[in-house]
Amino acid sequence: MPAAASEKKDDESDTETSPLSLLRNIGVAAHIDAGKTTTTERILYYAGKTHKMGDVDDGTTATDFDEQEQDRGITIFSAAVTFPWKGHTVNLIDTPGHVDFTAEVERSLRVLDGAIIVFDAKEGVEAQSETVWRQADRYKVPRICFINKMDKMGADFYASVESIGKRLTSDPIPVQIPIGADSTFQGVIDLLTMKAYLFHGDMGEKVDEVEIPAECKDDAEFWRRHLEEKAAEYDEELMEKFFADTPLDVEEIKRALRKATVTNAAQPIFCGSSLKRIGVQRLLDGVVDYLPSPLDVPPITGVKSADDQTPVIRKPSEKDPLAAYIFKIVADKPLDLYFIRVYSGVFKSNLRAYIHNTGKKENVSRLFRMFAKRREQIDRAGPGEIIAVLGLKDALTGDTICDQNNPVLLGRIEFPEPVLSVSVEPKNTKDKDALAEALTKMEKQDPTFQHRTNTDTGQTILSGMGELHLEVLTYKLAQDFKVQVNVGEPLVAYRETIKSRGESLKKFEITTASGPQQATVKVQVEPFEPVAGSTTTYEFRNRLPEDSNLRPEFLAAIQQGIKDCLFVGPLAGYPLLNVRATLLDAVQHESESTELAFENAARAAFEDAVRHAGPIMLEPMMKLEVTVPDDYFGPVSGDLSARRGIIQETEMRGSDRVIHAEVPLAEMFQYATKLRTLTQGRSSWSMEPRAYAAMPAGEQKTLLKKFGYDD
Repeated sequence: MPAAASEKKDDESDTETSPLSLLRNIGVAAHIDAGKTTTTERILYYAGKTHKMGDVDDGTTATDFDEQEQDRGITIFSAAVTFPWKGHTVNLIDTPGHVDFTAEVERSLRVLDGAIIVFDAKEGVEAQSETVWRQADRYKVPRICFINKMDKMGADFYASVESIGKRLTSDPIPVQIPIGADSTFQGVIDLLTMKAYLFHGDMGEKVDEVEIPAECKDDAEFWRRHLEEKAAEYDEELMEKFFADTPLDVEEIKRALRKATVTNAAQPIFCGSSLKRIGVQRLLDGVVDYLPSPLDVPPITGVKSADDQTPVIRKPSEKDPLAAYIFKIVADKPLDLYFIRVYSGVFKSNLRAYIHNTGKKENVSRLFRMFAKRREQIDRAGPGEIIAVLGLKDALTGDTICDQNNPVLLGRIEFPEPVLSVSVEPKNTKDKDALAEALTKMEKQDPTFQHRTNTDTGQTILSGMGELHLEVLTYKLAQDFKVQVNVGEPLVAYRETIKSRGESLKKFEITTASGPQQATVKVQVEPFEPVAGSTTTYEFRNRLPEDSNLRPEFLAAIQQGIKDCLFVGPLAGYPLLNVRATLLDAVQHESESTELAFENAARAAFEDAVRHAGPIMLEPMMKLEVTVPDDYFGPVSGDLSARRGIIQETEMRGSDRVIHAEVPLAEMFQYATKLRTLTQGRSSWSMEPRAYAAMPAGEQKTLLKKFGYDD
């Protein structure tokens, strides 16, 4: 038998017998208040992992175990749980819905094979729904949808499905339709079995299969025909049967839908009410039926190293060399907890782990399978497993653990830039060192948090994704690290860039005890347009003359000198974005050139070139969604215009008007209070970062004057 054929047969045999085929790594994600955590709580109860259903409002859910989550009634930190369902093992991560904690969603989706996206049946697709969907698209995560809150006044299953198809450019395929809506919602009709399902018992644990009510039969037949048509679109064999009017059986439809789901071509749609305990068990069936196992998704691909971009593939097999990915770090005592996805090989306790990003080895003392805050110690973990480990110290989120003799480097997660800052100072001066140590640990755990020292005032500046994010961070300082701080007013995290091309040649000379040092560097800068969806905001190009013999260590020193300048712009000291630097020339002097000299020459040349390239201020622009009764549209839109907001579109959602706008973050402080006043409390809104944009000249002048800088 040819070798290739033999290998294929082995792979197929593994697939048939491997427990990997019975594993599902999934997340639950949605806009805030769509019901993710309540859905997760119901799932855990029906799977037998909890004996009592918790409540978000009471702060008693399994996955919202942090004190702040319980007090605020929202999810802040992603939580991992493992449970069984119908012979399968499901690793589930419950993620936050609030935009300030979108990094938790980002890093969770990076390591998951599938997701449940939850929607509010009245609201349909909301602002954060779009963000979550884009994140899932970025990592090619297959998903199923759950139209939740069908018992809510104004619930509209069909409008919600339409909004998923329209606003998310997807192909939603209902596999269920509801029996009734809002106060008349009773259960669901399964379009595959063409049976109705009613949920009874104190906890909705009893599921009765009954005939479809007479008043729902026409709708059920229409949507069953629609389901068959959509399934046929993704399976040529079914297409022939469909056009021949040959009935399609349940397994045929499932097979076609699973194929469409796993390839991200379509998304099966379920419905129910997690609060009223309706539809959750059938949703869990959908996880098993349609979402992929680690064997169903393409093997993970990385590169050999940062310098060697040769592609490396790791299959989900214990026979392949070890490849694991750190996606989250949680502060704990006495050691931090590192969350890891194993992609290939075997991860064992007491492992001497090779961290490819740093080139160092660290000890892993213990492994755990997690159930929210509870831990189950294990000795080993194979491909596809999501675990937590103790013992690592210097590794970071996005680092790869691998076999040193068979290296692979998996891509880092790209996190958004912070948009809001506050100044803090310790209430007790003796806590200054403790504050610095705590902030360093917090920055390691949260990639969207940054801190720096204002050289003019000596104040410590914390930067995050929004007011709530910063509130949570300062609370952690007090509660987890016992450092009490005074907090200043929120400040917008501005940025700087350039609008034209600039060029400069600088020579650096200095005489030290060891002798003279000198270097000459010529740099050109120009605006740089990042690739859509990328967080890369800087590019360096080497355009030295062909006859240049610049030593590699001097080139590295030049690059470092330029990178250092990106943190402090020329106008107000904010970081520089969207800049391309081109090295045009570098003159090394035989015995007097040093790395220090080239670093300083490059820094001076870059700073001077930027000053000649028309530096301008950038401000964070927010994507805003406001839902108001139509009668209040005029006052609300007028207020947004006064805030320099631009209304991009409006739509009707029942009797409400939904406004989609773009507005500067600087104009949005105290907006909640103003909106309540304008609408007598009859409104809701959500906001998320969109992009940085150039400030109007007048606003820039006012801002720089306010900060004491000359325009």
